[in-house]
Amino acid sequence: MLAWLRRLLQLGVACPEGSLAYLRLLRQRSVLVLWLAQSLSVLGDRLYALAVMWVVYASTGSASLMGLVAVVESVPYIVLGTAGRHLVARFSSFGRLAWVDAARALVAVALPFLWSPDAHGVVLLLVGVLVLGTLGALFDPNLGALVPDLVESERVQQVTGLFDLTGRIARIAGPASIGLMLLVVSEVQLFALNGVTFAVSAVALGWLARRYAIAAGGGAVERPGKTRSAVRAWPVVRAHPRVGLAVGLHGVALFCSAVSAVGMPALLATRYGAGAAVYGLVTAAVGIGALLGNPLASNRRSGGWLRVYCGAWVVQGLATACMGLVLNLPALVLLALVTGLVTPATSVTLRAHLGAFEPAERLRLMSVDQTVIRTGGTAGMLLLPFLVDASPRGAFVVGGAVVTGSALAALLASSRLLRPDAALPVLAATRSRAAVGE
Repeated sequence: MLAWLRRLLQLGVACPEGSLAYLRLLRQRSVLVLWLAQSLSVLGDRLYALAVMWVVYASTGSASLMGLVAVVESVPYIVLGTAGRHLVARFSSFGRLAWVDAARALVAVALPFLWSPDAHGVVLLLVGVLVLGTLGALFDPNLGALVPDLVESERVQQVTGLFDLTGRIARIAGPASIGLMLLVVSEVQLFALNGVTFAVSAVALGWLARRYAIAAGGGAVERPGKTRSAVRAWPVVRAHPRVGLAVGLHGVALFCSAVSAVGMPALLATRYGAGAAVYGLVTAAVGIGALLGNPLASNRRSGGWLRVYCGAWVVQGLATACMGLVLNLPALVLLALVTGLVTPATSVTLRAHLGAFEPAERLRLMSVDQTVIRTGGTAGMLLLPFLVDASPRGAFVVGGAVVTGSALAALLASSRLLRPDAALPVLAATRSRAAVGE
């Protein structure tokens, strides 16, 4: 595994400037405004996710209802990603995303006033989760497809890493801050706080829409963030089979990730007799690793993207499998750190490569990727707990082995079996966008 990790770093990682590259990006006003707004919004999302699970469990005492909440939130992503490409494409502009976030703000703020600690309140909460999931399914792929429009083509990797960093920070800051917030507000009132973050994001997106509309009206550049037409995914995947391979691997890996999500508390309890404190330590190790790995992934040298992507999944799969085999806690924490370290190399590498596509194709591919990982993640959360119940250690070994084997198979297929991908277009017009009004 260490040899694979060294190879991964040699193939794709070059971070001579580290976070200095992020600071240069944040000097662009458009990037700064959107990043700050989305950082706040993503943190609000993490607080909302924690609050809704806690409210459901506190009201019903049912772990199965908690699982139902996760499924209800994911269903719109799967449905719209599969059959709603035209609807998703209708929101592929900053202005329309501002309206989506405004709607999310209204729903989130309304939930505390509609909530009651009974069956009727739980039903209303599930409806709210479904509505927010639907709006999120319209918002997330479109924002991901618009972010590359803010910078020059050679900086897409870095801006992708910058926005990936918001999620990494939120995963640490969310659980750390929720305890302090609950000293002054209730769990249900956290929904309203999430609504405020959506409102801030809506204002920022509206500002971006107006900013670029004015620039385009002056005839300087093609307007970024304008509404895109819908395209079919299959012709794009046929022309770029390695992208389809990478998206499929992403789905398999997210399916297997349920082993860690569900199985870590069981593994710690049965193997080490450890409780919540050690679980928090392991979770923190994953988060710290991801923060360290993010600037490395965002400054990867161009070329060989699929080798880096598959190599990162090989390392993560091996580390996950070894979690079921090690005999002491320090080794387990080290393996958790390794899994976090390579995680950005998977997400940033794939999304940055998709960011090089023509905007309409980029949106469709990002929507398909999101559909695949939501489907895989939901299926994993429904099925793999049975494997964890049978053997927590065995579940980690099997899950890690499946990810490693799938990544190696994808790497072999890409080098030996698949025809070369079609060349990506040079988006000369839209890549001049970073100069707009900066």
